[in-house]
Amino acid sequence: MDWIKFLDKIDSIVWGPPLLILLMGTGIFLSFRLGFLQVFRLPTALKLIIKAENEGSGDVNSFGALCTALAATIGTGNIIGVGTAIKAGGPGALFWMMMAAFFGMATKYAEGLLAIKFRAKDANGQITGGPMQYILKGMGEKFRPLAVFFAVSGVLVALLGIGTFPQVNAIVTSINGTFNIPVAITGIILTIIVALIIFGGLQSITNVSTKVIPFMSILYIIICLITVLSSYDKIPQAIKLILSNAFTGTAAAGGFLGATVQMAIRNGIARGIFSNESGLGSAPIAAAAAKTKWPAEQGLISMTGTFIDTIIICTLTGLSIIITGVWKTDLQGAELSQAAFGTVIPVLGPALLTLSLTLFAFTTIIGWNYYGERCCEFLFGVKSIRIYRIIFIAMVALGAFIKLEAIWLIADIVNGLMTLPNLIALVALSGVTAAETKLYMKYLKNK
Repeated sequence: MDWIKFLDKIDSIVWGPPLLILLMGTGIFLSFRLGFLQVFRLPTALKLIIKAENEGSGDVNSFGALCTALAATIGTGNIIGVGTAIKAGGPGALFWMMMAAFFGMATKYAEGLLAIKFRAKDANGQITGGPMQYILKGMGEKFRPLAVFFAVSGVLVALLGIGTFPQVNAIVTSINGTFNIPVAITGIILTIIVALIIFGGLQSITNVSTKVIPFMSILYIIICLITVLSSYDKIPQAIKLILSNAFTGTAAAGGFLGATVQMAIRNGIARGIFSNESGLGSAPIAAAAAKTKWPAEQGLISMTGTFIDTIIICTLTGLSIIITGVWKTDLQGAELSQAAFGTVIPVLGPALLTLSLTLFAFTTIIGWNYYGERCCEFLFGVKSIRIYRIIFIAMVALGAFIKLEAIWLIADIVNGLMTLPNLIALVALSGVTAAETKLYMKYLKNK
């Protein structure tokens, strides 16, 4: 039996239309139930990033919790994923990516709110939360198997997938290609830095995230804006192309084979969800640690993560690729962004992209380490954390050399499966989410 083909088929089934419809459907359901607060409360949410009260129990402030979540969320998907979606589904895929993000903001809000509402403390006195806790404490002990299923999936994804191999591989290959530094040297340095950070615990991860995330996001946004604005006269035509192709498909042009509407929808939604992780259940693990007494406050702050990740960063990446016309070439993945930036900033552009890609991938590694750690603690207790960290560091070290497609496919499958218990909980606890939202909005009104 060809295991690669077998796993690839399972992966296609797991990440097929049913799961994508379920993810989008949950976002649409929550958007209506919460009165489209991703529109009407977005200004409030953006203000809270800086001006949150940070009262109540918690391990880090709300901005630190957001940066920790963004560390894991803003990753190679913002560069490679956008290019892959446009290459497979045409410019129209960017529209559907935005749709996934728009409704995903309501999903991310609910995740952040429930993370605070049902968080707990572990044996070391540290905050623990996320889907495993709001399933158990919100839905009841009889749903423990769902919580365990999520936690097991989270550990596997952290150790075998998003948290290690793809990110490490992206870092070592991009640095090798741009600066000709040997893979082994980059891998060793990366492993040492990661080890120093994660053994410092959440405070160490947060300290790095709050410094690196704003810097790398602003740097990348500036590069994209320079690329897009250098051909500002083409922006209206690019927007028209995105909207028309979203509903009519894309004709073949140059090295591009053409795409159907179905391909645009599937690739846009899938890559959008991969990028912002709305509904996957990962971000609420970090949100649970925020210092706040209002669950809805952290819900609003969490919601901005999807806005920053996809509505801003992915949109700018997509526009850069479309406006410069590189999407019609035979280039793939990160090469598309590199070529787009290179047309405007010939020498510095590719180097800055490598720096952005490296920082994006690095922060994803440390963010997902924390997610896996909290899942491991839920399953085996605090004594397992040190063992988990050692295994995680070993996986980072191996990531520079391993290119086993089977491992990545298994991780991708488990990543998809971890969404199921989370989505069940989000729908089942939507009444709690709505009630907490009303309570907080009343507080803001009388403040």
